[in-house]
Amino acid sequence: MKKYLLIGVAIISIIYSCATNPMTGTKELNFVSNSQLFPSSFQQYGAFLKENKIISGTADAKLVEMIGLKIKSAAEKYAIYLGQTGYLNGYQWEYKLIESKEVNAWCMPGGKIVVYSGILPITKDEAGLATVLGHEVSHALANHGAQRMSASQLQELGAVGVAVATGQQSTEKQQMWQQYYGLGSEVGVMLPFSRNHESEADKIGLTLMAIAGYNPDDAIIFWQRMATQSGGQSPPEFLSTHPSDATRMANLKALIPEAKATAAKVNASYK
Repeated sequence: MKKYLLIGVAIISIIYSCATNPMTGTKELNFVSNSQLFPSSFQQYGAFLKENKIISGTADAKLVEMIGLKIKSAAEKYAIYLGQTGYLNGYQWEYKLIESKEVNAWCMPGGKIVVYSGILPITKDEAGLATVLGHEVSHALANHGAQRMSASQLQELGAVGVAVATGQQSTEKQQMWQQYYGLGSEVGVMLPFSRNHESEADKIGLTLMAIAGYNPDDAIIFWQRMATQSGGQSPPEFLSTHPSDATRMANLKALIPEAKATAAKVNASYK
């Protein structure tokens, strides 16, 4: 009985921890504060930089930093426009180009960004790189890192609940139910959760690149190049952390008019 009570209290606490994220306008599952998350994020970022080759002083490195600063400024303008003057307190923006053939870029909580040199042939130009940086920065703005941590903890709590509920059954049946739970929670909850984050980052990213002076229509061109680069080898959408190429393109096309309109309002408020 005590175990059930503890689980119930934990679930109630999680439900009440949900708040509306001002960047997305939706409820977010987040019970990890920036003050808890940022120090660890910054430490991990520093460790990563020590273990990898940083490209500095080149035209590409300067371009990454220049566009990164434009996206940072756009994020600050957008936050103020939304009435969230102190939303970015504690962020320590940093952009590094890393030598790697990997086609990737990422942003850690708190504004620590890495771009791999392997993605530059696909970004090709400023607009392509602005698409990538806008998307990655948006993950940080929407607290996706903290939400993933929160969801993982909730998933673990669910596994405890399954263990408690099946505790009187045979070992084989307990293992069977844990496997069912693991597969069901991953495909039915965690993967859709991740795909939704990607779509949110696409939406905010379009707005940021537009505020920064880039044409959001160019984002379509970049993602088309990315789709070509993958060669159609992606898993089915329901088994993926990302939307399918077709879904992403359709979403982007539908979101571009709103991104342009919002960016026009944000920039007009600074004139």
